Order: sequence, then structure tokens, then C-alpha cells
Amino acid sequence: MKQLMNDKVIPRIMAFVNTKGIQAIKDGMVYSMPLLIVGSVFLIITNFPVPAVVNMLEQTGIKAVLEQANGATFNISAIIAVLGIAYNYIKLDGQEPLSGAIVALGVFIMMTPASIVTEGGDVVGGIIDKSWTAGKGMVGAIIVGLIVAYVYCWFLKRNIKIKMPAGVPDGVSNAFSALVPGAVIVTGATIVHGIFSMGFHMTAMEGIYNVIQTPLQSMTDSIGGAVLMCFLTPFLWFFGVHGSTIVGGIMTGILQANGLENQALIDKGIELTVKNGGHIVTMQFLDQFINTTGAGITIGLVIYMFFLAKSKQLKTLGRLEMVPALFNINEPILFGIPIVMNPMLAFPFIAMPVIACVLQYAALYTGLCPLYGAIQVPWTCPPVISGFLIGGWRTALLQLIILSLSFLVYLPFVRRVDKLNLIEEAKTEKEAQDDEW
Repeated sequence: MKQLMNDKVIPRIMAFVNTKGIQAIKDGMVYSMPLLIVGSVFLIITNFPVPAVVNMLEQTGIKAVLEQANGATFNISAIIAVLGIAYNYIKLDGQEPLSGAIVALGVFIMMTPASIVTEGGDVVGGIIDKSWTAGKGMVGAIIVGLIVAYVYCWFLKRNIKIKMPAGVPDGVSNAFSALVPGAVIVTGATIVHGIFSMGFHMTAMEGIYNVIQTPLQSMTDSIGGAVLMCFLTPFLWFFGVHGSTIVGGIMTGILQANGLENQALIDKGIELTVKNGGHIVTMQFLDQFINTTGAGITIGLVIYMFFLAKSKQLKTLGRLEMVPALFNINEPILFGIPIVMNPMLAFPFIAMPVIACVLQYAALYTGLCPLYGAIQVPWTCPPVISGFLIGGWRTALLQLIILSLSFLVYLPFVRRVDKLNLIEEAKTEKEAQDDEW
């Protein structure tokens, strides 16, 4: 099994992960995180868990001001995604990236609806509907970013561009270099828009949402999809591959879209429940539960090492890892014990995230804990605190239960490792004493 994974499976996974497209998605989506985290602060204030405070904000007009900040952060995440993905793809290809990213933005805007119908039935045109620049447009942003970047690079690599003489400023030269590929791309996008508009009476973004994004969101929102995602992260880590980065990089777009659609329901005054179309699996589902205290939810292992370990190796690592674990960093023990490629710890390391996934999914599905909106906290935010921020005291309590459970899951396995380490250390000390004599 180990040889099969190392020789066949892992190289293919890494080849896929290291493609320009996947790298561009992973790196491009990160650009939205600062705005989402800052926007979360305003969102927490506008949805403060004390009705008197919310009423005061509404009466004074402060809530409307804060909601403007929310709209300028959460509701443009798809715009940031298309810019970031196109920019990183072109940069990885060795071309000047900003001009191509701007072309991608133009195509994305072209693909989104440019009018809305009011409650009175009037059509208002010449607008950018923010519902399509947030969660509903996320998969479309990924597709547009990748296709535009690929075509843009195809032209530049073949020198199909307007070349400016030496001495022309770089900004001017780059603008003219983008003119030919930009013209072809925008013309092609216009044809695509015409086909969707005249043939299907919808925009291309609506088509992508109906045919691709909605089924993808439903698949990731199922218990089977959630378990698979939570299984793959520690499974890849066990073989030394950064499973958190790989799974997170691929899934971020869909999971962010789920959370943003949840927030859209909240903003409309609709109760956020599964029955009302709320999504269970979001970025918070992954970051604040499945990867909390690090991949494999290793806090239980660290607690044993810190308080109960008898071998010097585990004691020392426990003291080194306790603080990083509280901030969701566990690389020191992944490679220090090690957990990577260690069959004695494989079961709890892979099983614990799956157990957490099932418990969390059940709690959210049944309504024991609230579904997550768009509030996001930095991935280094300590557990329990992060749970309270994203879902209140019930979510914090669920985190605490899962963290406590991790101690019981790891206990029999780490005890065995501790005993073997103790025997090995005693043997080493005896050999050292014999050498002295």
C-alpha cells in the first residue's frame, strides 16, 4: 500500500496539484481573505447577539453604514477571485499579469446580468448585481479567470501582439501588448454572451450557476462529500503531502460560495436553515473544525504528550507544540513524532477529522448548532474562541466536545508509542553506559 501510494498515487496527485490552473486557483483565492476577515468584524457588529444593540444600530442609521462595508467586502469576492486567478496564472506563465487580469475582469462583468426586475415589474438596466459578484458568481469567476488567462498567454507566447520600440515605458508597452489578445478575448466573450442571451435567454454566468455550480454545491454539501473532503486532508498528510493546502485550495471557491449564499439568506431576513436552502459545509466547517489545532485535530495527542508522556521525546515535543497547537499549527509533531508515515498513529490521525465531520454535520443538519454565514476568522484563531465568533456559544461548545474527544481517540495509540519510545530510550542509555565502561 505504502509503495503503491508513493510510486503511483502521490506523484499523480502532485502533478495535478502543481498544474498552473490549480496553483492559480489556490493562490488567487487567497487575495479575498483580508477583505473577508475585515468584513466579518462589521458583520458581527450588525448581527450582534443582543436585540437592543441591533435596534439601536437600526434607529440611528449606523446599521446601514455597516452594511455598506459588508457589501464592499463579502459581495465582491468573485471579482477578487477572477482578478487573482487570472493574475497568478499569467504570472506563473512568465507573462506580465496585470493587463491580462483586467481583461478577465471585463469578461466576467460581461457574463453577469446587467439588469434587475423590481418588485413592481420594472426593468432597471446598467447595473452590476452584487449577488453575482459574490457567492453565486464564484465558479464562473474561476472558469473565466482560467480560460482568459490561458488564451491571453497563448497569444503572448507566440508573439501575437503589438510590439513597441525600445525606450517606451513598460506601462505603455504592456498595455499595447494586451491589445490584440484582449480584443480577441472580448470578441469571443461577446459571441458567447450573445449565444446565451439570444439562444437561452440567460447570461453565461446564470448558465454556469445552474449547470455547474449548483450541482457542485449540492455534492459538497452532502454528508458523503463532506466525509470525503475531511478524509482526504489527513490521508494526504500521512504520506507527507500538504493535504490542508491541497484540499483547501481546490475546495475554497465552492465553500466560500456556500457561506456567501447563507449570508444572502440572512441579509434577506430569511431564517438560515437547511429547509430554507442553507448550506451546511462552508469554509468554517473545514477551517474551524476539521483543521482546528492542525490537520488530524491533534490537540488530544499534544495534551497527552504535555501532561502524561513518560518518554523524553514525547515530553519535549509536547512542551514545544502546546502553544502552536492552540493556534492551529501542528507541523512540529507531524514530522517530529512523526505522524507522517507512522502506521501506529495513522488510524486516529485519519479517523478524528472524519468523526468531527460527522458530528458537526449532524449538529448543523438537526439545528443543534446554527449554520454558518459569511463571518470568517483567521485560521490561526484559537479554537472555542473561533467557534464563538462564527456561531455563538453552541458552536464553541461543539468545538470543545470534539477537542475533548480527540484526547480519547488518540489515547490508546499514543500510549503505545510512548511505551516503545521509553523502551528505546532505556536501551540507548544502557548502551551509552556500557560504552563508558
